[in-house]
Amino acid sequence: MKISTTQANKILRAGAVLFWLIVWEGASLLIDEELFLPSPAGVVFRLFQLLPDPGFWSAVLFTLQRILLGFVLSVSAASLLASLSYRFSIIEILSSPLVKTIRATPVASIVILVLVWVRSRNLSVVISFLMVFPVIYTNILEGLRATDRNLIEAASVYRMTRVKKVRYIYLPSLSPYIESAIRTSLGLAWKSGIAAEVIGLPDGSIGERVYEAKIYLSTPDLFAWTVVIIILAFLFEKFFIMLSAMLLRRAES
Repeated sequence: MKISTTQANKILRAGAVLFWLIVWEGASLLIDEELFLPSPAGVVFRLFQLLPDPGFWSAVLFTLQRILLGFVLSVSAASLLASLSYRFSIIEILSSPLVKTIRATPVASIVILVLVWVRSRNLSVVISFLMVFPVIYTNILEGLRATDRNLIEAASVYRMTRVKKVRYIYLPSLSPYIESAIRTSLGLAWKSGIAAEVIGLPDGSIGERVYEAKIYLSTPDLFAWTVVIIILAFLFEKFFIMLSAMLLRRAES
């Protein structure tokens, strides 16, 4: 039986994951000290111990709501500004220094500055918003610029309405840029949002749990919470990519 290219890629990816798990297990056995590097089995066991705890789900929900709110607000604002920048060059000129400054400033510096104005409970919303904004803005603007000029001119000749131009010309051009932006920015939203919580320490957040694990030298807890963050970021990346693809197909149909 022949194996398709897609199946072969999935097998190779699974093999790569298994390889690094074996390396992790080997390193854990070699060090033989849970404080420095717990085994994969130890981390999974600790994770299953955390799952029945109501505080675990409360922390996940707390952080999840705020990071996703920051992400959604950032996507909306960046898409709007990119559209305006594409249409009006003066807006792009004015926006460029701001976007470049946000992109170049370290997360820790932004977190400390934002803490002056924002309560720690809402810190991850603002930080996720700011870190995602340049990625979405740049990708949307590049996608708009990459739109075939001949199609736009033809649409103008045939007096196509603005709505139809968006549906049949701009959206198909934007699709790969939107997917790329989501893949990049969602992971960034989670990393920066958790980093903000670790610094700001809002009560009942994942960041607080990560900080406590570090303070009490509970390395299995630290790894377990890290696994939770990775799983959440992965699941929501898949969800938003599927959602954006579905919305784009529906808008184009």
